[in-house]
Amino acid sequence: MLRGVFYFTHMEIVFFLLILIVAFLYSSVGHGGASGYLALMALFSIDPSLMKSSALMLNVFVSSVAFISFYKGGHFKWKLLLPFVITSIPMAYLGAGLKIVPSMYNGILAVCLLLGIVRMLFMNRGENENSKPLPFWVGLAIGAVLGFMSGLIGIGGGIILSPILIIFRWASMKETAAVSAMFILLNSVSGLVGLGLTGFVMNNEMVIALFMAIAGGMAGSYAGSFKWQYVKLKYALALVLFVASVKLLII
Repeated sequence: MLRGVFYFTHMEIVFFLLILIVAFLYSSVGHGGASGYLALMALFSIDPSLMKSSALMLNVFVSSVAFISFYKGGHFKWKLLLPFVITSIPMAYLGAGLKIVPSMYNGILAVCLLLGIVRMLFMNRGENENSKPLPFWVGLAIGAVLGFMSGLIGIGGGIILSPILIIFRWASMKETAAVSAMFILLNSVSGLVGLGLTGFVMNNEMVIALFMAIAGGMAGSYAGSFKWQYVKLKYALALVLFVASVKLLII
């Protein structure tokens, strides 16, 4: 898609701007944005060989920025994160080293994108200050499943972890954002390490997308800290996820 150092087509410019918007929106709730990046890559017909590695790389940088912001706000709890990452990190490494047929990949990714829609539309409706203690063994089990899916598909797992934490009242919204950001960062790094053994692929276009994602992530995490309203962007992102999931399911 990239044709020159200083020349971009209209579609490329739109793609880069949408990457920035996705990074902004996801980082504002402590996410890296992998499901959104994968949705955009599917919509813009990016080479499938680039999708997993590119999404994980974007995830690493954006989730790092988001974590720093929420950590400074005093919302991070190591005790809440620990049981999830004990099992998720090795499972993300294993999942990234596996290769699955395109039809299976598309189906799994579509389901994850639909979960992303639910997350964006229904699971972010205020703080829950009455948190309950997380059973350690439950955290281990959930972490193993999410870690494996993270490495297999190229997402950080936070888009599924966040609603789980909120539904079961294990964390407030801000605590969820902080824990999700670090969970996504660790799983994405583990996935990249595992992916590097079987073939890491990233082109010049994705490097530019990375800079756009970092810029969006910095702005989004700042906005999230001050509780900016982003309802319109949230619904726009939900529409992107829905269109992409439908496209993946009918391929």
